[in-house]
Amino acid sequence: MTGAAKRLGREIAIEFARQGWDVAVHYGQSEVDAQETVAHIQGLGRHAHAFQADLANESNIAGLFKDVTKQFQGLHCLVNSASIFEFDRANSENPLSPKSLQDHMQVNLAAPILLSQLMFEFQKTKAITMDGDSLPSVIQLLDQKLINLNPDYLSYTLSKAALLTSVEMLALDFAPHLRVVGLAPGISLPSGDQTHEGFASAHQMTPLGRSSTPVDIAKAAVFLAQANAITGTTLYVDGGQHLLPSTRDVMFKTNS
Repeated sequence: MTGAAKRLGREIAIEFARQGWDVAVHYGQSEVDAQETVAHIQGLGRHAHAFQADLANESNIAGLFKDVTKQFQGLHCLVNSASIFEFDRANSENPLSPKSLQDHMQVNLAAPILLSQLMFEFQKTKAITMDGDSLPSVIQLLDQKLINLNPDYLSYTLSKAALLTSVEMLALDFAPHLRVVGLAPGISLPSGDQTHEGFASAHQMTPLGRSSTPVDIAKAAVFLAQANAITGTTLYVDGGQHLLPSTRDVMFKTNS
């Protein structure tokens, strides 16, 4: 699982362990946090190991997958959670720049697709079983704003929109060896300089009066990993946040 050292990635990794999975914990720079996640998973009685890789580096991506499959030869689910989330907007003091777009595209789009391709090559050498264990899967972490667009975080949104499109394309291409699904959270944790008060207010801006919690997302990820009939589609877990159109990202609609 990429980006499993902190925040939402950590919660997903731990929930997989609670449900009986061993977990490969990827991190970029947060080694201490990654080792804490590993220790937590081991405390649940499951096997876990931390792997460092820079997802902006293609050779690091290939090396990461090789190292993971050496220790986790039964690798069955890849969760692409790592991402860059930095503010830019065409009509602002921080407009999109070629470097910003390239950075987001590399980590948020190219890396998940490259890892998905490696996962496909790994899985297609194995026998396919339709009964018993779930079919292998890739889960791409997306964002509810992809069907509730606003101009904020332009590079991030473009990269995630491309990843959303890839879900259907890769599902067709990788079947029947590998399922590919998207998982789109709502506002689940404070972002940037958002205060806890601002987050609490933003979290309530949904039809259900609450958006997704990290536990909601983690449980949905485990469900998708075990759902043999689901591929090529995206599950929105956001309290209906995507049903309320907004001209600004929700974090700008509250006190920061």
